[in-house]
Amino acid sequence: MPVTRSATRSSASTPVGGSNKTTTVSPSAVGKSSKRKAAEEPPAAKKTPRAKKTKSPDKSAVTPLISDVFIPPPPPPLQNESTVKTLVPAVLTFSFEEAKAHLIRADHRFEDIFTKLKCKPFEFLEQVHPFRALVESILGQQISWLAARSIIHRFTRLYDPSLPEKAADYAASKSPTSFFPTPYQVANTDIITLKSAGLSTRKAEYVQDLAARFADERLSTQKLLAADDESLAEMLIEVRGIGRWTVDMFAIFSLRRPNILPVGDIGVQRGMLRWFLSRHSSKHAFTLSPHKLGGGESNDDKTKRESTSAMGPPPTTPALKSTSGSRLTGDVEPDNDVLPTSSESQSQVPASIESIPALPEPFTPSIDKTLEADAMNTEPLPEGLSVANLKSRLEGKKIKGAFLTPKEMEDLTASWAPYRSLGVYYMWALSEEKN
Repeated sequence: MPVTRSATRSSASTPVGGSNKTTTVSPSAVGKSSKRKAAEEPPAAKKTPRAKKTKSPDKSAVTPLISDVFIPPPPPPLQNESTVKTLVPAVLTFSFEEAKAHLIRADHRFEDIFTKLKCKPFEFLEQVHPFRALVESILGQQISWLAARSIIHRFTRLYDPSLPEKAADYAASKSPTSFFPTPYQVANTDIITLKSAGLSTRKAEYVQDLAARFADERLSTQKLLAADDESLAEMLIEVRGIGRWTVDMFAIFSLRRPNILPVGDIGVQRGMLRWFLSRHSSKHAFTLSPHKLGGGESNDDKTKRESTSAMGPPPTTPALKSTSGSRLTGDVEPDNDVLPTSSESQSQVPASIESIPALPEPFTPSIDKTLEADAMNTEPLPEGLSVANLKSRLEGKKIKGAFLTPKEMEDLTASWAPYRSLGVYYMWALSEEKN
């Protein structure tokens, strides 16, 4: 029997199993069913593209950036920083030859002085560690230079126990770039540990204050070099234990500033009296004590005189209880642990020999003759000063404990500006008492 079209339709619509229930599947339904099946693929099918994406070539470009961001910064240095940024370079900011010529024009006697005596702070140049120079200045306040040398060495050994136990064994090898603790190390050292090196409580606090200012960059070599003379004084006087005298010594011997006049220095005052008195009156000649002319100089005196560090002039006596001929006047309040008597207050030594350079060599008789001769074109003394009162001041009639007032010192050296520092250096060589 032939198959008709209607029969074909009937077989297609009849389910398997003989059920008379019909199910009609349209072409559109078949399409939807296919899409659902594609959407219901197992998760593994979706992970494959992501895995390929993470391994894409772009990773090589991203990785270095991530690495750069998350590398932690290096810890603060725990050893001495002997870098250009830390040290004051061994150069002058002015012409030394021009400075000498200027002083010779102001007073022709300087020509003979420059010929015979080197101006060491400005002729023998070396790098200077500012933090070290200031720490050593604080540690050397109000004590003998031998005690100061010992304490400075013990302080340094707190941070490097491999150093020789005796200061004398280490002194010969010291240099501006030799080991010294960093501000970070000192600022993070407790007071008890600092005192174990021989520091008083107050000096330990002074050193910590200074170290903290260098560690957080309130002070730095760059800032000290960039500051003018008055700004420099303002920055440093904010540090506990630092006064104007220390600032002046630091400016002359460490920073090599050309126009510093330390008006609080007794030795400079006395030297100026002798310099200007001899200029205006040949009747008031002077001589130097025999030991300063070479006779009877002890080994300790020689060591002090030949010291070549960078902070200031050495004391004339090795102990705190010095004579009235000491060079310096202190500029900080005394330690609780070391209280000088009133007679000693004018002879305190605010800097240690380890942190200070050599002063001028003693004047020779030939230089004495130069000083005794009247100068050509001598300028008159400033108002209020005369040969008579200069002589009386030199003999001990001081004004409030000083040989000269700051104003008098400024007036007397007006013609030295802007190179007062060079002239001041030689005044220490004239500050000895008369025989």
